[in-house]
Amino acid sequence: MKASGVAPTAATYNTVLAACARATDPPVPFDMLLGLFAEMRHDPSPSVRPDLTTYNTLLAAAAVRALSDQSEMLLRTMLEAGVLPDTASYRHIVDAFAGAGNLSRVAELFAEMSATGHTPDPSAYLGLMEAHTLVGATAEAVAVLRQMQADGCPPTAATYRVLLDLYGRQGRFDGVRELFREMRTTVPPDTATYNVLFRVFGDGGFFKEVVELFQDMLHSEVEPDIDTCENVMVACGRGGLHEDAREVLDYITTEGMVPTAKAYTGLVEALGHAAMYEEAYVAFNMMTEIGSLPTIETYNALANAFAKGGLFQEAEAIFSRMTNNAAIQKDKDSFDALIEAYCQGAQLDDAVKAYMEMRKSRFNPDERSLEGVLNAYCIAGVIDESKEQFEELQSMVTVPSIIAYCMMLSLYARNDRWTDAYDLLEEMKTNRASSTHQVIASMIKGEYDDDSNWQMVEYVLDNSNLEGCDYSLRFFNALLDVLWWFGQKGRAARVLDQALKYGLFPELFRDTKLVWSADVHRMSVGGSLVAVSVWLNKLYDRLKGDEDLPQLASVVVLRGQMEKSTVTRGLPIAKVVYSFLNDTLSSSFHYPKWNKGRIICLKSQLKKLQAAIDSSNGAAISGFVPMTNSHLPSPGSKLYTRESQADNGSAHLTDETLVEEKESELLALNSEPELPPPTGVSDSGSRKRRRRPIWRPESAAARQAKESLELAFQMSQILDTGLDRHTLSLLMALCDRGANPEALAALVRELSSAAPPTTAAAAPSPASNATAAPSAKAASLFPSGLRKP
Repeated sequence: MKASGVAPTAATYNTVLAACARATDPPVPFDMLLGLFAEMRHDPSPSVRPDLTTYNTLLAAAAVRALSDQSEMLLRTMLEAGVLPDTASYRHIVDAFAGAGNLSRVAELFAEMSATGHTPDPSAYLGLMEAHTLVGATAEAVAVLRQMQADGCPPTAATYRVLLDLYGRQGRFDGVRELFREMRTTVPPDTATYNVLFRVFGDGGFFKEVVELFQDMLHSEVEPDIDTCENVMVACGRGGLHEDAREVLDYITTEGMVPTAKAYTGLVEALGHAAMYEEAYVAFNMMTEIGSLPTIETYNALANAFAKGGLFQEAEAIFSRMTNNAAIQKDKDSFDALIEAYCQGAQLDDAVKAYMEMRKSRFNPDERSLEGVLNAYCIAGVIDESKEQFEELQSMVTVPSIIAYCMMLSLYARNDRWTDAYDLLEEMKTNRASSTHQVIASMIKGEYDDDSNWQMVEYVLDNSNLEGCDYSLRFFNALLDVLWWFGQKGRAARVLDQALKYGLFPELFRDTKLVWSADVHRMSVGGSLVAVSVWLNKLYDRLKGDEDLPQLASVVVLRGQMEKSTVTRGLPIAKVVYSFLNDTLSSSFHYPKWNKGRIICLKSQLKKLQAAIDSSNGAAISGFVPMTNSHLPSPGSKLYTRESQADNGSAHLTDETLVEEKESELLALNSEPELPPPTGVSDSGSRKRRRRPIWRPESAAARQAKESLELAFQMSQILDTGLDRHTLSLLMALCDRGANPEALAALVRELSSAAPPTTAAAAPSPASNATAAPSAKAASLFPSGLRKP
């Protein structure tokens, strides 16, 4: 150009500089770029001078080459020429010094600029702060904020967001709160800032705090966007905050936004953690109606809800619908949900088959998957396979989780392998890699019972709760199980109380005027026995306090389709809980004919218990079940494998004709059979001497009840309950023995509302194609000879 007499312009120089800076094969040396830059500066034409584009091109080239000295020289040159850097300029300078490993020099440069009247803009400090956060240099990032304030450059919301996110990723949640309070005094938080807070606190397990922040956001008149609502719904889902999730969903629809699949997934998950299966399924169906198609995460969330309660048939139906209707294939999380559903539903062979299918589908099992299979082996009581699975866990992770250790401890205890149990307990206690394992092991051994040391236990339990309901339910179930089999009932009661404070097992204890119930269908065997023991002692206090008695006291051991089959009475939780209740209260509880998943005690039996307590003349009894901590059994002790206890309670399971109520039992309950002893615990001798109830001829109340059946059926049709004739005859008998028609209507409504969800079992439900009862093979524990795949 020059040879032809054509004078280059500034644009010409910039074009050549940009082309040379981007050249990679071969790369142009930076000295040649500086030479062209010098030639441009000394061009005879006054209109040809380096501008911002020129300097940014050179700074970008220096940043790629990590030339920090050249970047500093260019910065000084552009300031002397009166060219002010922009955001891109500062970014390139920071990148150059970051590549050279000398970010501290950037802060010094900014201080020099401020001293000479060239205070960098907020984007400069923001770029430097982000560079520090990439390497996790928290102190240096905070120092940049303080320097920014000292240099007279007011921080922006974006500046605070970087630090809030950094604190959150490092788990410094107190720092997040303190910094956010500081931010509110200088700059109003915007929607993006709240979104960072929701994600930080949601990932950290502070789910209720997320909801409180959302309410604070609305009060501050900061308008949420759909990302905001999604983050809050995800937190509600993990924390089981179903009421808050409903409110957020209502806000989304009220504001005219369309709820996304992610938002609905949070609602389904929250309802599932509260064991509200029917509501979760309704929310799932509602997605399709509004045009928000469920994702695999939505299907997995609903299946996980069923899995926690052992509703394996409903979980199978959900995945069948996912595969056949939505053409979505199961992923690893889907298989994990199936394994858990089969384990909780005592379909242990199917649990192992699901694991094998997962391996065949080329999904690599993680710690959660291996724990699921370990749970199946431990429930089945096969020690060799359980040890192999535990060793595989140890080879995968540095330290197996508390859940895995507790499963093995429970297995050893139930099989009276106390030497193995104590060796494993000592391994936990001496584990230097995890203080959590040390605390739990010491707690099981009874070393933390005093209030000062128990605070350490509470700290561990608090941390487990931060993992979300999914993990917390498995953690507390495993811990309660091992405490029960180790005979530590007092500590188990304290742990259960802590779990209830966290909002876990919200369905566990529910009392109304008509029904007092304990729902243990989502608990481990040991956990269910702990819960039933606590509930029985509460029942003792209420009977002793002369409270108005309900029509029924009920223990729920199964939910869903399994309630319809008598096979379920042989499943572990149902079998052991039924045996425990009869051992404790001398056959006061029985299976009703209208539901195979509940064990009930009628009002007449409650009155007998109350009379027995009143006749005990104030004996010093704390309850039906003494919740004390036993001494740890010595090696060689036989507590659970003696021949008389080998059936684990099967001696109390009578034939079908004895378990189901007789018509005379439903309509004319005798009021004069011998009362059980006030302690609630009867030995075998007293049980043999007890007189059989003397049934009188049909009473007037029974005849009146039979004559009133037509009225009951009419009422059932009006209330749309669908209760069968046998149930209605029981209702009429109860009401004709002193209740009024209003009580009958209330009781019908109560039983209908208290019944397990029917939507999931109705025609349009995911379980409609499932069989009502498992086959004999599916209902059995591991057959002999089954080995780990």
